[in-house]
Amino acid sequence: MYDVVVIGGGPAGLSAALMLGRCRRRVLLLDLGQPRNRRSHALHGYLTRDGIPPAEFVAVGRQELVAYGVEQRPVGVTGAALAQDHYRVALADGRAEQAKYLLIATGVVDDLPAIPGFAECYGRSIFHCPYCDGWEQRDRALAAFGRGADVAGLALGLKTWSADVLVCTDGARLDRRTRERLDRNGVQVRTDPIAAIEHADGALTAIAFTTGAPLAREALFFATAQHPQSSLAVALGCTLNRRGTVKTGGLCETNVPRLYVAGDASRDAQFVVVAASEGVKAAVAINKALQREELAP
Repeated sequence: MYDVVVIGGGPAGLSAALMLGRCRRRVLLLDLGQPRNRRSHALHGYLTRDGIPPAEFVAVGRQELVAYGVEQRPVGVTGAALAQDHYRVALADGRAEQAKYLLIATGVVDDLPAIPGFAECYGRSIFHCPYCDGWEQRDRALAAFGRGADVAGLALGLKTWSADVLVCTDGARLDRRTRERLDRNGVQVRTDPIAAIEHADGALTAIAFTTGAPLAREALFFATAQHPQSSLAVALGCTLNRRGTVKTGGLCETNVPRLYVAGDASRDAQFVVVAASEGVKAAVAINKALQREELAP
């Protein structure tokens, strides 16, 4: 039996596995290699790793686990069930493993709108986080895509990186107060439905609307819904927050016994550096829980 099965090999899962390995725990890391940032050319805001390609970051992390005996398998999880003091984890290859604790670090999936050209530009000239990609798009013609207060907040935030910001709501209306505030801050607004994202091999060139002329843009940031990449946490009974991600406590614990969730699948601040730190917090919390079970009172 493993002490911990970690599901997901992104920054949160890798950091958790590393710390648990250093705690001499028997750890199994399961990962399919489909991270949220796999289309990105580089990750940013991570001290000493700023600009590193995501694939290289993961490769370095995986190599560091070897010294601590962490077992790694490229296989998915089809289900899990809690049996008093441990989990039985069903794997996609037909095997099953047992673990005293379960840590889910599979992250989230952004819900991309079904607009022609949107998916082709995602990760190249369409982004979800200005803190991650705003510097590279500074002083360019930007668009903020979304609805209501979310897109207004995104657009106003983008003014930090560019004076030329356009709000696109794809047919949704904005209330008067929101439009007035955007106008006071020099943010253009187009509420017409979007016909297509025009691009050259993923590099956004213009946004075409169902009415009127296309507007030239060089990059777009979006504020849409997202959902956990794995449905396992929901299947096990985890409570979700307003954003559709798993609600966790300060140590990444959930409302389900012996189940922790770390990384983008739990928090609002969805950065690689934050996910990595959450993985460490979850690992320490799990190790302390194991110690309480092992040590005499």
